[in-house]
Amino acid sequence: MQPRTPLVLCVLLSQVLLLTSAEDLDCTPGFQQKVLRINQPAEFIEDQSILNLTFSDCKGNDKLRYEVSSPHFKVNSDGSLVALRNITAVGRTLFVHARTPHAEDMAELVIVGGKDVQSSFQDIFKFARTSPVPRQKRSIVVSPILIPENQRQPFPRDVGKVVDSDRPEGSRFRLTGKGVDQEPKGIFRINENTGSVSVTRTLDREVMATYQLFVETTDVNGKTLEGPVPLEIIVIDQNDNRPTFREGPYVGHVMEGSPTGTTVMRMTAFDADDPATDNALLRYNIRQQTPDKPSPNMFYIDPEKGDIVTVVSPALLDRETLENPKYELIIEAQDMAGLDVGLTGTATATIVIDDKNDHSPKFTKKEFQATVEEGAVGVIVNLTVEDKDDPTTGAWRAAYTIINGNPGQSFEIHTNPQTNEGMLSVVKPLDYEISAFHTLLIKVENEDPLVPDISYGPSSTATVHITVRDVNEGPVFSPDPMMVTKRENISVGSVLLTANATDPDSLQHQTIRYSVYKDPAGWLNINPINGTVDTTAVLDRESPFVHNSVYTALFLAIDSGNPPATGTGTLLITLEDVNDNAPFIHPTVAEVCDDAKNLSVVILEASDKDLHPNTDPFKFEIHKPTVPDRVWKISKINNTHALVSLLQNLNKANYNLPIMVTDSGKPPMTNITDLRVQVCSCKNSKVDCNAAGALHVGLASILLLSLLSLACL
Repeated sequence: MQPRTPLVLCVLLSQVLLLTSAEDLDCTPGFQQKVLRINQPAEFIEDQSILNLTFSDCKGNDKLRYEVSSPHFKVNSDGSLVALRNITAVGRTLFVHARTPHAEDMAELVIVGGKDVQSSFQDIFKFARTSPVPRQKRSIVVSPILIPENQRQPFPRDVGKVVDSDRPEGSRFRLTGKGVDQEPKGIFRINENTGSVSVTRTLDREVMATYQLFVETTDVNGKTLEGPVPLEIIVIDQNDNRPTFREGPYVGHVMEGSPTGTTVMRMTAFDADDPATDNALLRYNIRQQTPDKPSPNMFYIDPEKGDIVTVVSPALLDRETLENPKYELIIEAQDMAGLDVGLTGTATATIVIDDKNDHSPKFTKKEFQATVEEGAVGVIVNLTVEDKDDPTTGAWRAAYTIINGNPGQSFEIHTNPQTNEGMLSVVKPLDYEISAFHTLLIKVENEDPLVPDISYGPSSTATVHITVRDVNEGPVFSPDPMMVTKRENISVGSVLLTANATDPDSLQHQTIRYSVYKDPAGWLNINPINGTVDTTAVLDRESPFVHNSVYTALFLAIDSGNPPATGTGTLLITLEDVNDNAPFIHPTVAEVCDDAKNLSVVILEASDKDLHPNTDPFKFEIHKPTVPDRVWKISKINNTHALVSLLQNLNKANYNLPIMVTDSGKPPMTNITDLRVQVCSCKNSKVDCNAAGALHVGLASILLLSLLSLACL
């Protein structure tokens, strides 16, 4: 067996046959020349032939179609390349794709002296020229296969062929990688005998743009003889995606009166096609403007950037004169650099003409009239203004100020947020007798400042004439409240004070009568003519009607008007304390065990309704005339408390112990209260306080009863 020469695998372009030896067929499908050179002219002239391309599918070229990578060129049916319009710079490389039902191929046109205008097709697809690649020892070099996306039936279809001129007899080709034996599986396959590579279904570049496969030769047992060699499948982009606007809604704002050329907003569309080709090269256009007044062309869009700018003069961009301050534009994005063959997508852009404060508010009239009754408060008149600016902005909202005629701050003005009117109010009651007329000067401004060339004029001020109407006012007590201090328990009929009420209606001559309105304890009387207040009962500081030593009563003063008016006055009587309440103790019941080791019975607390110094310190004593000695004891703890204790244990019974307590008043007051002490049986943790017999009294009482019994015999 002769020595093997190195294995060479060569993947040719779609439907390109193997470069075989002389005994191969004379016709090889594809372009006769795969790489051609064009000298860059000063300008490519429209419809002028640049060069001729020769393509054959070896079956008559039926239904032959050409596609050029640049939208500015085309290939005629006779193979002549022409420009579609006069053009200077087109880049460094053009690609021409030819296709019939039987074969397809790609030719590269190198423009000598051309300049880059975008990334070249070769850079993106790593397109390998068909010139021979020098072999390295034991290495395999292949060129990528280019397959247009969206091919139609029939499938499978051959797209290339792997060739090994020195392949041993019986060896086989094997293809692996994503798209073959890895997901997505089954897209490509190889004829293990001939090396023909085929695609089994339509490809979508937007799903996967390239496939990295590997080719190797194996023996009959599957053992690798040569390889694996990387084989790249490149999906050629077709213009099958329309531009879309993803970021809507699109709303822009521009200030009225803006200079021509003011940028409003930017529209940006997306095209899923290859960004390195004209399939995704977008151009923008305004298809429709609504409304179309005052000009059908209020705005312009930069075809490349998508920036929308104003194109009318600032005078036409006047919000107050526009039919509608909001415009809707139908924006179209077209790929293929805007050529007619390009796909389109549309979106709506809303442009709002924003208001600026170029109109000052003006009162609807120079003078306003108002009438108010004296003593009343509240809104008395609404001041109306006009403003042409946008009602939703601070350029329209009014702010009112009283600039003259309000020294006593009796008036205030506020803005009605719904109507923008100025609501003038009386906040301090007016007095007809002081002034029957008032004149106010009021100005109005906007919340937002005016633009520099606009100012507030005479129409931004107005005069308000206010007439005060006289009403019959009730008499007024002076002072109010009336205050007096008296000792409690003063004699009935004592005069406390004389009430004084005057009629504020000084221009009228009316008489005043007095009466009691509220006297909770019924202690007082008032003379209806002169207002003298005296007592009808004893004043008691400890009464529940007295709070913090103060008794409150109300009186009425009624004038002789028609109808009569009434005024109310308050009398506060501060009552000074007198020692008229004896102290008292609590508790008044206590329990103690008959066998208690601790002979303390109870702690007593003394209280007194009077005030200091008629209260504590209190003096505690046992009222001895009825109590035996050496049984009970009372000890002072502090000024208000004392301890009652036993000197010895007592039998189970109920005992009454008279406690005498005396306050510190001058003269002092004394009270004697019986303290009921229950001596209980306390055994086995059980307390029994039921009395064993009648009430147990002192020994002296028993002896006295015995003597009386003897005297009666």
